[in-house]
Amino acid sequence: MTRKILFLTSIFLVFLSGCDILSTGKNINVVIVDYASQKTLSVPSGSSVKQAIELAGISLNGLDKTNPISTTLLSENTTITITRVTEEFSIEQSIVPFEQQTVKNESLPEGQSVLIQAGSNGIQQNTYRILFENDVETSRTFVSSEITQAAKPEILMIGVQSPFTPQTISGMIAYISSSNAWIMEDSTINRRLVVSTADLDGRVFSVSPDREWLLFSRLSTEEGLINTLWVVNLNAESPEPISTGISNVVNYADWVPGRGRTFAFSTVDPVPTAPGWNANNDLLLYRFDADGKPLETKMIVDKNSGGISGWWGASYEWSTDGSKVAYTRPDSIGLVDLDSGALIPLAEYDVFNTGSDWAWVPGIKWSPDDQSIFTTLLPGSSNGTFTVPTLSVILIDAQKVINLVPNCGLFCYPAPSPVNKEGRYSVAYLSAILPDQSETSRYNLKVIDRDGSNQRKYYPDEGIQGLLPQTLKWSPSWSDDQLLAGIAQGNLILVNTDLGSIKQITGDGSISKVDWK
Repeated sequence: MTRKILFLTSIFLVFLSGCDILSTGKNINVVIVDYASQKTLSVPSGSSVKQAIELAGISLNGLDKTNPISTTLLSENTTITITRVTEEFSIEQSIVPFEQQTVKNESLPEGQSVLIQAGSNGIQQNTYRILFENDVETSRTFVSSEITQAAKPEILMIGVQSPFTPQTISGMIAYISSSNAWIMEDSTINRRLVVSTADLDGRVFSVSPDREWLLFSRLSTEEGLINTLWVVNLNAESPEPISTGISNVVNYADWVPGRGRTFAFSTVDPVPTAPGWNANNDLLLYRFDADGKPLETKMIVDKNSGGISGWWGASYEWSTDGSKVAYTRPDSIGLVDLDSGALIPLAEYDVFNTGSDWAWVPGIKWSPDDQSIFTTLLPGSSNGTFTVPTLSVILIDAQKVINLVPNCGLFCYPAPSPVNKEGRYSVAYLSAILPDQSETSRYNLKVIDRDGSNQRKYYPDEGIQGLLPQTLKWSPSWSDDQLLAGIAQGNLILVNTDLGSIKQITGDGSISKVDWK
């Protein structure tokens, strides 16, 4: 047992002493070749390559290589070769060619084409790791790739023949097709492109009452901006969009009736969290001259919290004569005092719990005589259970609410028609096909008389998908032509509310917004 312990102890001592135990006390000569220099060195017998290099006072970096390897024990006249290894990271740029896209559009005459977006190449940045041995490149390895500038596709709009027969119309129909603005005048076959920037977001899109100007919003690519507000002169031979300098208009902007080249708007502040903005709930007037240059900006309602769920934002609606303005927000509907900017509630209600990052704001429209406001209200519930909104009318002078059509859904959006020769008018609205799921339901298109009687459905027929939420547009000459415009499956339809017939005007499925003045 004692002899075994002594044997193990001697092995352990050999391990601790490393290579030095092999030294005989004699020196040996070695040659060290370091890139372009050479050195002869005398080192103790039993030294390793690493020890010899250290005795020579030569420093190595982490990538340098030796031949033999650093742990090799040296013998007389061994030559040690040091290879100096360095690395570099090279960033190289390459071109990403843009794609070419074509968009078929019935609004453009057959055979014609319009470049609606010029293409531009993108830039791709590639990173490589390059190794050099004694200043000579020996390897190049791909590390990563990043698109520093995205390619922008070239978009060419090509006119195709419409299979639908023309329809005579009064006034002007303006619409957004493939994010561009078009107008129709006199006939649905007379179509003219007025804004070809391919970036209209549809949040604001309105023809002025005199049909001379179009107010619209465009998506912004600038950091910190959601969109920007523009106008374009519809009477110009070559319409050019004019910036108003106004940005971040999400909930409301529209013309003020009776005031030439004047519109009102409300703003939001962009935020990084959903829904992407925090509403200011303000109301301002903007007036410009015949050249589109600003003349005046006036505050009517100052920035405010907007009540419960006011972060989503209020909307506004001017009376047909421009003398009054109503507001609608998640917790109330009322009038705005144009002198003080104070809000005067006409109907207050519990905020509808969407359970998500949006808030429900009832749509509002003035009656043609400006004596009442048509809207959608949640009826009271004694036990707190969910109730389906009702199409209602608020009588201004009497400050009374009358419920006209129950269970129409959240996005009823009633729209009174102009007055006919007998002094009567109708109200178009949407009715949820699935009232209990009206947040996601498709909708029927229906019309009633002003008192809620004579209800009739026009769209859809059996087996056809219903409409998405939208504001329907009456013909300005409704008393003569009885026409009502809407969007079905991305196409413009005209409903004859007298005959009950529906005519499809477009078929390319590219329309997203309509106005008719």
